[in-house]
Amino acid sequence: TYKYGDSDVDAKMNLLKKGMLLNYQHHWIVDNMPVTWCYHLEDGRQYCSTGFPMGCYVRDHRNPEDICMISKMYNQPNTYYIFNHVDLVITYHSGEGEEWGSSFRSNGGRIVSVKVTPRSIKHPDPDHLSCNPHDTLTPMAIPDRKLKEGETIEITYSYSITFEKNNTVKWSSRWDYILESMPHTNIHWFSILNSLMIVLFLSGMVAMIILRTLHKDIARYNQIDSGEDVQEEFGWKLVHGDVFRPPRKGMLLSVFLGSGVQVFFMTLVTLVFACLGFLSPANRGALMTCAMILYVCLGTPAGFVSARVYKSFGG
Repeated sequence: TYKYGDSDVDAKMNLLKKGMLLNYQHHWIVDNMPVTWCYHLEDGRQYCSTGFPMGCYVRDHRNPEDICMISKMYNQPNTYYIFNHVDLVITYHSGEGEEWGSSFRSNGGRIVSVKVTPRSIKHPDPDHLSCNPHDTLTPMAIPDRKLKEGETIEITYSYSITFEKNNTVKWSSRWDYILESMPHTNIHWFSILNSLMIVLFLSGMVAMIILRTLHKDIARYNQIDSGEDVQEEFGWKLVHGDVFRPPRKGMLLSVFLGSGVQVFFMTLVTLVFACLGFLSPANRGALMTCAMILYVCLGTPAGFVSARVYKSFGG
């Protein structure tokens, strides 16, 4: 309740409006799975987001933007619409025909998806709520101004839950619809091809420069006639012996090499386990736990690499 005359009513209203103006999101988790908000795009594809906004704002024109476009009722200019009602659709697998479902019978199952649809509803009576999506309900509108004298804004938050049975979706593949519907999870082939072409082009330029330099040195060696010129070194031969010279800070280089080996193999083994399915997204924290255990276990190989490199430097 936001009532005119309260000491902090303006600060609370401004905080609420700021959240809607900046498109703040709700992120809910049910059964270690993100609650998704799915809607259809203009091209007919379904897009699912792991968060849904707390509201939207219509500016000084009657053409809604961003999230306000989901309903034609959000059309008043200079008005905030708070999504104070959510419709939750929980889809579950009953376990029929599955070994794990023999103990559930008809009183349980496994959740395979949770979808939410946010709405703005102005409830006239908090004790008698109407949340039917087929009814034409007045949205909860908040004007973009301070409260007038004697004005009070009451926001009633509500929700509805619908359970749907779907035995075609396996519990082990319940994340597939989220990963397939999010555009940022798709492989950007154009970006990969563009980066590959740039790397090949730059590598070709460097290779041409090196080949031209070596070709000049070889041609110069072939033109040497006198013994005095043979003893004179030039070009890359001036530094050819430096590769056998130990570095000035061999200890530091050895430590960096050992740490690099430790981090590299930790990342490699963790990615292999994740690709093979041993690290399920449903098990929260499994990825970090696996990485930390591998980091500790790979300390011995890292120390061996550092010791061998340092010994080769004459340490």
